[in-house]
Amino acid sequence: MALHDFWFLLIAVLWTGYFFLEGFDFGIGVLTKVLAKDRTERRVLINTIGPVWDGNEVWLITAAGATFAAFPDWYATLFSGFYLPFLAILVCLIVRGVAFEYRHKRAGERWQRNWEHAIFWCSLLPAVLWGVAFANIVRGVPIGPDKNFSGDVLDLFSPYALLGGLLTLVLFTFHGAVFAALKTAGDIRHRARSYATVLGMTSGVLAAAFLGWTQAESGNGRSLVALIVAVAALAAALVMNHYGREGWTFGLSGVTIVAAFALLFLALFPDVMPSSVNPAWSLTVAESASSPYTLKIMTWVAVPMTPLIVAYQAWTYWVFRKRIGTHHIPAPAGH
Repeated sequence: MALHDFWFLLIAVLWTGYFFLEGFDFGIGVLTKVLAKDRTERRVLINTIGPVWDGNEVWLITAAGATFAAFPDWYATLFSGFYLPFLAILVCLIVRGVAFEYRHKRAGERWQRNWEHAIFWCSLLPAVLWGVAFANIVRGVPIGPDKNFSGDVLDLFSPYALLGGLLTLVLFTFHGAVFAALKTAGDIRHRARSYATVLGMTSGVLAAAFLGWTQAESGNGRSLVALIVAVAALAAALVMNHYGREGWTFGLSGVTIVAAFALLFLALFPDVMPSSVNPAWSLTVAESASSPYTLKIMTWVAVPMTPLIVAYQAWTYWVFRKRIGTHHIPAPAGH
């Protein structure tokens, strides 16, 4: 395997790992306004991701940094062409992080309500925009002969891209509901399983439409395998959820997300950004890569460090594996 192909694979793994982990973060944020009945239950949901949400975002930083270092032309075209959506995502991630930290600093009703609104909207918007972005990356955007994005922001919101955004929103919320069922106790746990059933079936319909569309337009034999795995994993997750096997359900919902994004990357390769104007102007893996020497140095650093990071994060999840419920939430001061 050539080094530029290896780095395309590693970047695909990093982005997919980010969506696997941050997906249920976004889902929990959306569910704070949907699943939770009151402020105590919202605190329960937020506390399920409290120890891990910031660590999950490290995958985004690593994926973006690896893209910049390994494929500078891809990074330049992608981040300049998608500047406004990516700026909106960045602002949401900043505000969302502040909301998690500041929400409990004061007991005032208005103060807490405003930060809870911020958590909801700053989870929902990135969940949509990431789907829109990756749908455009795979299908192609206007790229001129100079390899620069030649369209405008409205070109990014085609029916196909909006369908991709709707799928990621519902699929991430399903993933979050499954995580909530796995991590909570009491009535909220059972309601999370009920929500997961509805969200999972809706995800199945949207996945069939979007992933089927992608496979028909850009797919190949490898992406077809990923499509089959995604559909089978989602169906199995719904079965496991029905029987209350929450650990299995969460694992299978994660496999669904991994297979769905694997399909996108497999359909994209060997391009990194197809041109919808002229295929000859597309950015390819080989043409967009850094020099072989740069990739070699990066590989020597990444190969030993990546397993250590994965092992450390897995240990973090193991430490904070216990369920929490409303009985763990202390009463507000003065009550």
